[in-house]
Amino acid sequence: MTLTAFVVPLGAAASPGPSGGTLTFTANPPPGVAAPSGSVPNSLHVPGSAGAPPRQLFVPDLIAAVPAGITAAQLAKIAKLTGVRAVLPIDGGKVTVNGQSADVLGVSPQAFRPWTPPETAAATAVWADLSQGQLVSTRAAAAKLHLAAGNSYQVSAAVQVPVPFGAQTALSVPGADAIVDLARSAQLGLAKNFAVLINAPGVNLVTLMAKVRSGLGAGAKVINLVPYFMVSASKLPVSTNVPTTGVPASYLMLYKASAAKYCPGLSWTVLAAIGEIESGNGANNGPSSAGALGPMQFLPSTWAVWGITAFGQTGPPDIMNPLDAVPSAARLLCAAGAGSAATLSQAIFAYNHATWYVAEVLALASEYARNYH
Repeated sequence: MTLTAFVVPLGAAASPGPSGGTLTFTANPPPGVAAPSGSVPNSLHVPGSAGAPPRQLFVPDLIAAVPAGITAAQLAKIAKLTGVRAVLPIDGGKVTVNGQSADVLGVSPQAFRPWTPPETAAATAVWADLSQGQLVSTRAAAAKLHLAAGNSYQVSAAVQVPVPFGAQTALSVPGADAIVDLARSAQLGLAKNFAVLINAPGVNLVTLMAKVRSGLGAGAKVINLVPYFMVSASKLPVSTNVPTTGVPASYLMLYKASAAKYCPGLSWTVLAAIGEIESGNGANNGPSSAGALGPMQFLPSTWAVWGITAFGQTGPPDIMNPLDAVPSAARLLCAAGAGSAATLSQAIFAYNHATWYVAEVLALASEYARNYH
């Protein structure tokens, strides 16, 4: 299992990626804000690139499908529903790949990337293959269809064409075997805008599903994906055998070490989800409209209470330094009950007083739990 999403070193300011950022932390703070202090090795200051993972990931809460396709007017109407944060139309259809039936989606690589699991969003090779017209499949589908990287296979839909097979990866759409880019989708004749992914972390999904069905008509099928993404808090992985001294060399190790040292019982995936949602793992350190700063987006008043100097750093606690900020977040969460699965939700709510925030953190933590071991 590749760990690309978190093995990106703790680094310096980087060029924006396709969706506005990278997974490295910025050493260039806003005007008037001190730069990170302490013994962050120069070797960790690695710039990002235009091919870096997206700044923000979306957990698809609903998927709605219409066999005849979703119109631009219907899509706009869904996007305006209360609580909907983002929507993404996708093409799709059932095709034959290497002589066997498969469900294939047609997507814009840049638009679809933030909607995929963290491992996939961070895998540059996946998006390079997809942009070059290659077929990208799930691991299960690659085995089922007997696909090997570097080979081309006959794909039959409206036409039959040889399509090179690229990467294997995890997808965020249940039932999808593979994806192709929009040019390949059009060539194969996949149904245009046959479905839409909907991110709406702040609403009652039962109510929203009814509104989506109403807007799309009687033939629409609307599925709640939250049960697919959510796992019991008690099943989130807790790391116990990780080094808690020295300087963690990546966000992955920083989240694990911070949870183990400063909040035994807390799953590192919760810290990872908060770090992603708050700043894109340091890609956007603020200040926010409320004045929050740093990779874990502390208000200065909260930082004054909970901020600590950790992992070999020196001087006062530095709100902009992830080596201080992440363990400080672990301490705050632990004091609110995050060390126990029974009180984890209330601890996340204490970090950010919004029920949608709790659901989004747990959903993203669940994705991390499946993709990183």
